[in-house]
Amino acid sequence: MKHIPIIPSIIVALAVALMIALGCWQLFDRLPKKEAFLAQLATNPARPLVAFPSIPTDKSLLYRRTSAFCLEPTSWKTEGAGRFGWRYIAQCRTGAEGPGFAVEMGISRDPNAKPIWRGGEVVGTIALAPAKRSLIGNLFTTAPDMLMIVADSPPPGFTRARRPSLDSIPNNHLAYGVQWFVFAAIALGIYALALRRRWRDTPNAV
Repeated sequence: MKHIPIIPSIIVALAVALMIALGCWQLFDRLPKKEAFLAQLATNPARPLVAFPSIPTDKSLLYRRTSAFCLEPTSWKTEGAGRFGWRYIAQCRTGAEGPGFAVEMGISRDPNAKPIWRGGEVVGTIALAPAKRSLIGNLFTTAPDMLMIVADSPPPGFTRARRPSLDSIPNNHLAYGVQWFVFAAIALGIYALALRRRWRDTPNAV
């Protein structure tokens, strides 16, 4: 008589159930929420100009037109812009009313360029600020994503930064959901093959 081992079967069943639950979560929870969020963001470029938030973490403001006043840039950093060169991002001081804000002023092909900009009113589009976190860091961080302004007017000698768009936000939840179901099917297939080999090697087991 062919017996099915109890403990390994329970472990496999729990693992498969977890994978199926994760697939359902991606398809029936995460995917609809992401689609609704993207639909909201798609309307933002046409909405009225809004003041840049003093605590720039609300991603529902992405792609809104915005303005802020920079008393002075306190630091600059560069980010790669592919074949276009380097993005120059200033950290601005706003005074006692807030922690400041970041603004992408423009693009230069020179990684050592010195932007001639001393601050003032900034008008542009709200985008996600670059976050230098590893894949593992993203899994465990609790820090919110920060927003910045992509300025309409670059400093002299710089080209205007590309206006951020909805295309930069991935929507992979359908693929993730299907992936979990595939993992569950693979796990069941491997376990079925393992049982078949066990029964073949011990044909007289009782």
